[in-house]
Amino acid sequence: MSVQRILPIEHPSLQRVCSRVNRVSPSIRKLMLDLEDTMASANGVGLAAPQIGKPLRVITVLNGDDVLTLANPEIVKGSGESVEEEGCLSLPLYYGPVARVAKITVRGLDPRGNKVRRKAEGLLARALQHEIDHLNGVIFKDKLARGGKLRFVGQRTVEADEQGTG
Repeated sequence: MSVQRILPIEHPSLQRVCSRVNRVSPSIRKLMLDLEDTMASANGVGLAAPQIGKPLRVITVLNGDDVLTLANPEIVKGSGESVEEEGCLSLPLYYGPVARVAKITVRGLDPRGNKVRRKAEGLLARALQHEIDHLNGVIFKDKLARGGKLRFVGQRTVEADEQGTG
């Protein structure tokens, strides 16, 4: 549908709990498509509605070569633990170690409004948890693993390199 502006991490919308979706209406389907387009445009692995200024419980994540988009996603089961580096489209170029559940089962509504239940592990499980956190006003940098720190991985500008700073 259309690429939206991704809000920066300090935006107040990212600190609020989002509202449940009553049903997957045409406007919710449009939001789902906007999330997919915006995530793809930003080369992201996942995106949540509050990141584009919509305080609704809707997310999208990459699922291999496919996309999984859900309204009202909930984790109903989980096991194991994994600590891996995470980043966020609302805080580009910063990464940090976050402990997550290794295997999860999530349920929600697909773009047609059908109830779905999906098992996930690895990157998909991590991305689903990260995006569901956004729906609850939780940012990954607030969940850094014990002793973990944010790490900036940006590129220095040519001008800074020439001046010997950066």
